[in-house]
Amino acid sequence: MDDRTAAGTGRQQLPDGPSVWCTNGPAAVAMWREMLPPGTYHRAVRRLREGDTLVDVGANIGLLSLYCARARPGLRIIAAEPAPALHACLERNLAEQAGTARWQAERTAVGDRPGHLSFTYYPQAPGNSGLYADRRADDEITLAFLRNSGVDAEDAAELLEGLHEGVELTVPVVTVSELLRRHRVERVDLLKVDVERAELDVLRGVEREHWPLVGAVVAEVHDEGGRLDAVRDLLGAQGFDVRVGQDPLLAGTPLYDVEAVRDV
Repeated sequence: MDDRTAAGTGRQQLPDGPSVWCTNGPAAVAMWREMLPPGTYHRAVRRLREGDTLVDVGANIGLLSLYCARARPGLRIIAAEPAPALHACLERNLAEQAGTARWQAERTAVGDRPGHLSFTYYPQAPGNSGLYADRRADDEITLAFLRNSGVDAEDAAELLEGLHEGVELTVPVVTVSELLRRHRVERVDLLKVDVERAELDVLRGVEREHWPLVGAVVAEVHDEGGRLDAVRDLLGAQGFDVRVGQDPLLAGTPLYDVEAVRDV
């Protein structure tokens, strides 16, 4: 593990949640709040049942996987996270907190074809790390979030200082379909995608034969270059009822939540 990516690893008590291993405590707390009602992830988890299967793409330190495991005992979890420091925390958190869930944690990115790609890891903002990291754009999104949260301009500028200074890594890449074959997955009750601009790649990596196995998708989408429409069209063509929303704290940014449920 690169020492630069592992610096600061420790435990963080989450509000109304478990104590978890993380590389950045404030970031872990912020990500955990996304799991709680009335958000997109909470609604998605409510549709899961005992024994269902979650494929968690862009798992980070595993907060959605843990939230699902705590809500639905006996879940099966396939989690993928390419950043070594985050993956190490993911494994420790699942081992300690996943209860009766059966889980596998892959240290890989997920895209539209297998291989190896450059990945930018932000130690101070691990949730914004990705294959297509854009420091300027990521600063602008964070600045809008801070302003919408009531942080004044001077304090927001101070918080942004060095937030998106990245460490470049080379990571393996697989497709969703390869993960399903590798783990002999017969159905995916929830496919979660949070991959910072690579979401369309992830969905394009689901082969035709595997789409009927997927019951629901929840994805964070960066609407840049028509990506939101492309995601909505792809999911609609696969028979999903697609809904798009935006967290009020992200108003004025290109970040949207996509919920897609199989139209039966």
